[in-house]
Amino acid sequence: MAAGDVDNPQQFYADIQQALHDLELGTYKFAFVTSAITPAANDPDPRWGAGGSTDYSTAEVTPGGNYAAGGVTLLNPTVTLVSGRGRTDFGDVDIVQDAANPNNARWAIVYNDDANKRVTHIIDLGSNIDLTSGPFAWSWNTSGAHEIGAAA
Repeated sequence: MAAGDVDNPQQFYADIQQALHDLELGTYKFAFVTSAITPAANDPDPRWGAGGSTDYSTAEVTPGGNYAAGGVTLLNPTVTLVSGRGRTDFGDVDIVQDAANPNNARWAIVYNDDANKRVTHIIDLGSNIDLTSGPFAWSWNTSGAHEIGAAA
């Protein structure tokens, strides 16, 4: 992966087939982890916490300032079909600069904030991001969405 790349864990596709995610009505979070881990699409059953085979929350940045433990709740998710591809838009993430914000965010993890906390997206930030030196903003792409699945 390279800076700005978004990937879905392989487990995510199996979870979708089992109807374990509601990408429009569910609650999803955007959380930061350090370089102590390198999340990968083929990590077995990734979760935010216990219950799966891979627990990304063990490498969460230290919460503080405008970043709360467990991450930022994503608002108003939508799913649309565009040219045969499912397009998910979780809305923008904006974290205002604060001297107590984390200064070592390397990866962003999006997860379903239900009881099982299954990971849906891995985002490569490219390098450590210091949220104490400026605000953080993330948009899914120029159209505000991330596409999954193959074109028809």
